[in-house]
Amino acid sequence: MPSQDPARRAVVTGMGAVTPIGNDAETFWSNLLAGVPGGGPITSFDASAFDVRIAAEGKDFDPTAHMDRKMARRMSRFIHFAMAAAGEAVERAGLDFSDWSPEQRDRAAVAINTGGGGMEQVTEGTRMLQEKGPGQVSPFAIPALSGSMGAAQVSMKYGLTGPVITQVAACASGVIAFQDGLRLIQSGECDLVIAGGTEAPLLPVAFAALANMGALSKRNDDPEGASRPFDRTRDGFVYGEGAGILVLESAAHALERGVPILAEVIGASLTADAFHISAPEPTGRGATRAMTLAMRHAGVAPDEIDHIVAHGTSTPLNDVTETKAIKAAFGAHAYKVPVSAPKSMVGHMLGGAGGAAAVAAVASIRDAWIPPTINYHEPDPDCDLDYVPNVKRQARVETAMINGFGFGGQNAVAIFRRFVE
Repeated sequence: MPSQDPARRAVVTGMGAVTPIGNDAETFWSNLLAGVPGGGPITSFDASAFDVRIAAEGKDFDPTAHMDRKMARRMSRFIHFAMAAAGEAVERAGLDFSDWSPEQRDRAAVAINTGGGGMEQVTEGTRMLQEKGPGQVSPFAIPALSGSMGAAQVSMKYGLTGPVITQVAACASGVIAFQDGLRLIQSGECDLVIAGGTEAPLLPVAFAALANMGALSKRNDDPEGASRPFDRTRDGFVYGEGAGILVLESAAHALERGVPILAEVIGASLTADAFHISAPEPTGRGATRAMTLAMRHAGVAPDEIDHIVAHGTSTPLNDVTETKAIKAAFGAHAYKVPVSAPKSMVGHMLGGAGGAAAVAAVASIRDAWIPPTINYHEPDPDCDLDYVPNVKRQARVETAMINGFGFGGQNAVAIFRRFVE
């Protein structure tokens, strides 16, 4: 059961996002509700020779709006996203760290996860090495490559000297950050945690590998309709990029500051399939356990969950397995709880997906709207739940669950609830 001690309750006071349908949390949320598709032809490189030529790319994102040009040149795109989303979340939370004491800074953590880190640095560094020799390889390539540098750069920007955590768990990465944040606050170790996920994976080699794996949709002539979670005609996911970040605080800390509280994190869990490098375990047992354990940790029954933000990748195996897992975890309530899939609009942001899902969950609690799953046209008899097809739905949401299931069988779930003092 979650603690009722306000010093041990983890509440949300700020949100930030960079996504293919909006470079801030509120634009992302309004476009998510409107069912705006984020897919399009690849523009970041020449994909004319590729089997897959579509992606959900970030649009009109300028890193120098969030840092100076010199700093931006020394960072990878996944760090740019993390800095932008974290900056928005901090601002929305009404935080000003300039007058914090060293002791206060010691109790502030950053937990920002990623699946791949600055992968483009390997490509660019290899090109420079081959074309111009070892002397021309950037000395900043390793810090820009390291997956931990999204979190580290945020901690340095704000001078936060508590734990700096990065967990690399493929597509489950972003969700795990909220479990870490919750644990740090529940244990009494921290008063504040900047938590979420970030990813910028849109590289030619990654597209080629995933296309050869059969993971990506090949609807090159219909990029806006290519991501269709739970639809019978789904054929793979659409690669996406971006970040989602929340500011978590102890309730006591937030109440003392007198800032609005958007929601509360009340439970989370992490399990493994121990089955396959990319395919989910067919019965969904690991995902079922993750949802069940998260509800147990949160102290809620299945019929208390009002909204599930699904992993919902639009791949043939994942969507069936997630549906099975929801049925096993929720019983009869599985057919009553709305299940929506943001990836139908933003594509699969990998390590950033859980962060975006968390923003959607918190906003649904705040605004009493459930976003749709777009491109849902042909029901699949194996996917027979309420996927909120194509049109947003007004509904009071007290409690929302987010799912993140990653390559290697890593299953992460977090639960958010309306805050009651």
